[in-house]
Amino acid sequence: MKPIWDKGKPVNELIQKYTVGRDRELDLLLARYDVLGSIAHITMLESVGLLTRDELTVLTDGLRDLLTLIESGDFVIEDGVEDVHSEVELLLTRRLGDVGKKIHSGRSRNDQVLVDLKLFIRERLRGIVTSVNSLFEALITQSERFRDVLLPGYTHLQTAMPSSFGLWFGAYAESLTDDMVLLRAAFDICNRNPLGSAAGYGSSFPLDRQMTTDLLGFESMDYNVVYAQMTRGKTERVVSSALASVAATLSKLAFDACMYNSQNFGFIRLPDDCTTGSSIMPHKKNPDVFELTRAKCNRLQSIPEQITLMTNNLPSGYFRDMQLVKEVFLPAFDELDDCLTMVTYMIHHIQVRDNILDDGRYDPIFSVEEVNRLVLEGVPFRDAYRQVGASIENGTFKADRNISHTHQGSIGNLCNDRIEARMRSLTDAFPFSRIDEAFSRLAGK
Repeated sequence: MKPIWDKGKPVNELIQKYTVGRDRELDLLLARYDVLGSIAHITMLESVGLLTRDELTVLTDGLRDLLTLIESGDFVIEDGVEDVHSEVELLLTRRLGDVGKKIHSGRSRNDQVLVDLKLFIRERLRGIVTSVNSLFEALITQSERFRDVLLPGYTHLQTAMPSSFGLWFGAYAESLTDDMVLLRAAFDICNRNPLGSAAGYGSSFPLDRQMTTDLLGFESMDYNVVYAQMTRGKTERVVSSALASVAATLSKLAFDACMYNSQNFGFIRLPDDCTTGSSIMPHKKNPDVFELTRAKCNRLQSIPEQITLMTNNLPSGYFRDMQLVKEVFLPAFDELDDCLTMVTYMIHHIQVRDNILDDGRYDPIFSVEEVNRLVLEGVPFRDAYRQVGASIENGTFKADRNISHTHQGSIGNLCNDRIEARMRSLTDAFPFSRIDEAFSRLAGK
């Protein structure tokens, strides 16, 4: 099958295979968005006189048929066809004749793949936002449920001060709100229309870029056509950085869970059906879900750096280097979503141990409480610090386990309601309904 850029001269098969790479496999993820982008593009072409009304009708019906094929799971990129753009145009031409060849007027594969990627990213970010919210709700629920159950807090992996499961679960919930800020920023950078930039230098056709911007539900366009092409690689790097932020939260939570579940800590217990065993040690109940999550999320955190290394020494304009970005970027959404799903399940099923701090080994973590009590009685802080330190050294320190922390964000005042309000505000700001309406119109639904 000849590529759409064929000029009548044969291409070496090894060269063809090497340059196509994994595009045929990965482009299946973009097929739906390629068709929706094409419907918007031809609608605009008709409005500026590059297609007749009858041609638009025939092409739109043909593209919507392809959309149905894609949504049924029966769409394939045939052997010898270079990419999804070529397959869509090929199928239209087979069904409709020469009119199918007209859909590429006024665009390049450069802006075509850019719009496909941006539409794909928007939709996949919606899924990540939903999954982050599910984990957030699980964490808040557990924070409230175990708000009064104390556990040791650590610095330098040494016991430090009293903490609580309310604080522990709630801390990761609030971390996700900051991650959501980054997801929204990445969404906003992505939510700009590159269509009409063609190969990066615009077109002599009188394209109506605002029309395709509106039809595809974008907030605005990438106005400068050179910059529109420069967003290739940059968009993926920014979005992957936001995904990496979520992954960092999950990785730290997974480490805590593995440590707290170990016998030397014993703060939490995972149900038997959430652990795995050993081939020779019958007592083992391994936290493999959290261990794999930690590794997967650390791998996800490498993606922005991989994209940077592929693209950071490129000048303006398109280069084939960009093709390789797909290979590390597109699968990241599924991997992070799987991690979010599994961690949410585990958080719902974690069993928390009561009365951890009753053990005498934890007496010293109440030392700050004693220092503060002396300060309230009028003892200068530095003198109180030395006095309590001396009592710990000589073995006379007596822990008072009746603690009272009342300031915002402390053991006794978690502020979960404010954290929840922040997350709602961030989530509600995503314009998903506008995108749904745009896609429904394009699909004729």
